[in-house]
Amino acid sequence: MKKFFLPLIILFILPFTALAQDFQITGTVLEKGTNLPLEAATVYVEKVKDSALVTYTISDLEGNFVLEGSTEDDLRLLIAYTGFAPYSKLIQRDAEAVDLGNIILEPVSSELSEVTITANRAPVTVKNDTLEFNAASFNTRPDANLEDVMKKLPGVEVDSQGNITVNGKPVTRILVNGKEFFGNDPKIATKNLPKEIIDKIQVVDTKTKAQEFTGEEGDSENKTINITIDEDKSKGYFSRLTAGGGTDERYELSGIGNYFKDELRVSILASSNNINSSGFSFDEVFDMMGRNGGVRSISMSDNGSFSINGASFGSDGGITKSETAGVNIVNEWDGNKDASLNYFYGRNDTETYTKLERENFLPDSRYFFESENSGNYVNDSHRASATFEFEPDTLTRISFQPRFNHNDGFSTNNSFASSLDENGDLINTSETSDNQESQNTNFSSSLNFTKRFGGEGSFLSLNFSNSNEARNSENNYFSESNFFDSGITEIQDQFIDEDQKENEYELGAKKRTVLGKDLFLDVSYQFETLRASNKRSVFEFSEATQDYSIFNDLLSNEFDYISNKHIPNAGIKYEGEKWNLSTEVGSIFTSLEAENIAAQNTFKTDYTNLYLRAYARYELNKSTNIYLNYNTDTEVPNINQLQPVPNITDPLNIIVGNPELKPAYSHSFYGGFRKFDMAKKSGLFSYFNFNIKNNSVVPVTTIDEDLVRTTTYANVDGAINSYMGLHYNKRFKKEKREFRYRIGFSGNYNKNVGFTNGEKYNSQRFTFRPGITLGYEIEEIISINPSYNLSWNNTKYNFNSEREESYANHSISIDATTYWPKNVVFGNDISYNRYGNVAPGFENSSLLWNASLGYKFWKNNATLKIKVYDLLNENVSTQRMVGDDYVQDTNSLILKQYFMLSFTYKFSKFGGKDPNDGGGFRMF
Repeated sequence: MKKFFLPLIILFILPFTALAQDFQITGTVLEKGTNLPLEAATVYVEKVKDSALVTYTISDLEGNFVLEGSTEDDLRLLIAYTGFAPYSKLIQRDAEAVDLGNIILEPVSSELSEVTITANRAPVTVKNDTLEFNAASFNTRPDANLEDVMKKLPGVEVDSQGNITVNGKPVTRILVNGKEFFGNDPKIATKNLPKEIIDKIQVVDTKTKAQEFTGEEGDSENKTINITIDEDKSKGYFSRLTAGGGTDERYELSGIGNYFKDELRVSILASSNNINSSGFSFDEVFDMMGRNGGVRSISMSDNGSFSINGASFGSDGGITKSETAGVNIVNEWDGNKDASLNYFYGRNDTETYTKLERENFLPDSRYFFESENSGNYVNDSHRASATFEFEPDTLTRISFQPRFNHNDGFSTNNSFASSLDENGDLINTSETSDNQESQNTNFSSSLNFTKRFGGEGSFLSLNFSNSNEARNSENNYFSESNFFDSGITEIQDQFIDEDQKENEYELGAKKRTVLGKDLFLDVSYQFETLRASNKRSVFEFSEATQDYSIFNDLLSNEFDYISNKHIPNAGIKYEGEKWNLSTEVGSIFTSLEAENIAAQNTFKTDYTNLYLRAYARYELNKSTNIYLNYNTDTEVPNINQLQPVPNITDPLNIIVGNPELKPAYSHSFYGGFRKFDMAKKSGLFSYFNFNIKNNSVVPVTTIDEDLVRTTTYANVDGAINSYMGLHYNKRFKKEKREFRYRIGFSGNYNKNVGFTNGEKYNSQRFTFRPGITLGYEIEEIISINPSYNLSWNNTKYNFNSEREESYANHSISIDATTYWPKNVVFGNDISYNRYGNVAPGFENSSLLWNASLGYKFWKNNATLKIKVYDLLNENVSTQRMVGDDYVQDTNSLILKQYFMLSFTYKFSKFGGKDPNDGGGFRMF
């Protein structure tokens, strides 16, 4: 692999040295009359001959700008700033260094409205808290989608899985004209929205609907992208259909269709496949196959499972056949009423197999556990949600969001397990068979009323939410366990009927009062209540009646649980131009009540904790800020951790709850620094988090002479979780060539407090992960993106000083796509992982190579592809997990090599015409 990747790395470094600028333009942007500098004015140059964008930047705090680039044509420099007339100047090609000095922008008057429209071509515009990109300014292939455009934007990064970050912050929502596009999965939008309909791409802090209405600050650590559609293309449709078949009976069928007319949007989708795919997040090259689809890492499982709007398909490992369908309707009428409705149906059928080897560490010894497990899980899910928004007047807003989810599942599971002492002598074995039917129904909703008072930021907000969930399972369970030292054989043949209910309600009120310019007083109250019940009935098989008629009262239970939380608080908030400061102080009153109905035993207690939150952010300029946050929180134990009745579904691992557990209480600090230099197309991002938790709920396990584990739970103090990271990225562009790189590292330090065989211990774990990602692209010809990541891990334990885990994992990947010759797309995606501490008998490396060769025809509306998953047939599922008192290696069933031929057809019509000028086969 080194011989393969080293020449590629050199290939990428060479363009880095070649992309030097051959022109430089400098100047200072000032306001007419006051001569005050204008920060964040958009400054850009385009070619005179065709108005093609060459490069761009924004002015700094002092109004200064530097434009550097390379071109062989005469240039036109333009400057745009909201509320001011645009500035334009011709630059001769032979002028290598141009200093324009002070450039005076004049405020817009009615006579200048026509030229103001011309300034809308600015590629980047900074408007208060909104960063706006003009999609037409960024060159892409004619059939590009939203993701292709995003990859061209400064400060925006899109990884191989389609995840987006803007200036180092993750994008959690994508909206179209302010409305969600088919629920809350951003990838459905990025993979399917065609560039032809996109006008502007706006980036803002993620806000709730209430925060948007009141003008409050949003979540600055997460971003929302809003896509505005070209006004002349607000009527039309676009759709995509794919069908494919391959070796080993692999197949894919999918379609997505979208119709929009002004404020009405209707979307439908459907899919069926057996390649562990959702079927909707189309990869441009590999369709549903995706990229890096089956590579396993040491600490994570990447198995092709997926979720849409919180509905999960697939599982932890295995091969899944999925069938899904959905519809989404969004509309607005009368200018003050919005509604959206969506429904998803999903069915997945997952086959699994896992081989496991585990070394367990005790204070004075160790033992081994081995198992093989095979199973099948079938689940049908129905998921529906709606959003209704109404503004009876300009100062009042009401929203209601109901959600419904129902699942029916059936699973079969068979396993064989054995335990051995440290000499390798067999201590016990267990063979189990488990068949289970389950149903889960959940209804939840949220209701918000917001009333603004005047135009200076004062408001009252009332919130109510609920979640009502009911779960039922019926389980036929059989096991045979052999304990060799004692010569005992135990047989369990049981029918287990279990009912669980959880009803959670939350009520909140917040009143904001204006104290002065940018200064506010917030008074809030929040009430949360959770009422849960669990009834578990175990019936033993009767030889006399040949059915499950013997009630086992020792293993059965009925348990009720009530948790109430009151959080009154008040705080001061300042939202200035440079500083954003807030503090909230209050109390958290928590009460727990647990009743064991079968044992007629009740436990009740109350707790009071300090509620404290503080936040500070300082903006050095429009593209640079530093922030720091502190908050406290509580976490109550769940019902399974509290109920004191033994659960011996696994006869070698018995679990018993502890009704005297206390809520955990945590202190969390996080902060960071972010800077993106528009002139140099570079960004520096750093972050850190430190969390200390008291009364953490941890398992307490004891092991008897037959190596049977009995686990309960206890509270401990002093658990620490922390992480930090630093990343730098930069782009170089010359004509149609672009080179980019990202270097950085992240690290973790965790201190865990737990128990091994009943004895308390501490462990400290350090992880350090440096990495580099490179990219080189020639527009419409080739795109190559290699990366390398190292993960170094070290763990120390105070109960066994000789047991120190230290190892390194290596990951190398490259994806390369060529678009030459014309209409031919050739993609290769290669991932190589090498694991540093895998046990003998398990593969310590994996190599996954996916390839795709496609040909576009019928005016680029149709594509025929040959795709290969795992070209070298070397993909493996090795995974190592390192716990505080164990090391575990697993090998699981995953997708293996297959070849597939697929056909994709797109049909679209925007503003009355086909974006590809028609021709060829037409669907409408």
